[in-house]
Amino acid sequence: MAVTGTHKIEALYKKAAGLRIDHSKVKQISDLVDQKLYDLLVVAEGNARYNGRDIIWMCDVPLTKAMKESMEKFKELEEELELQPILDHLTTLPPLKYALEEELEKRLPDLVGTIIYVMANITKEFASRDKVVSSKEMEKAETILNLMI
Repeated sequence: MAVTGTHKIEALYKKAAGLRIDHSKVKQISDLVDQKLYDLLVVAEGNARYNGRDIIWMCDVPLTKAMKESMEKFKELEEELELQPILDHLTTLPPLKYALEEELEKRLPDLVGTIIYVMANITKEFASRDKVVSSKEMEKAETILNLMI
């Protein structure tokens, strides 16, 4: 189960970075986005624990200045992601010890969209002139995203 569908990922890559991806790469992107969202929430859980809370707040999510700027750019694309598939996906992962606050839960689609936006723009830096993403370009972008998040 993925946090968002194939067509939405394809549309975001096109809108965010002018890139086309084939269906074979969508699964790779989806899996990476799923993992990076979970990684952010695991770190956020540690931040909540450090701050003496047993609930994860949005401010616990480790967003850099660049990630916050990317979130704003994602919002400017006016692409809506559905919350329920994200919540459903989170139930398939090892459970977090703490619950998410309502505000954070509502902003999960923005986090997912931002991760996709960032991945698309990283990939754009390696993309060939024909704007169709190759496997090698995807691997480079994935390596960079893994170093960041």
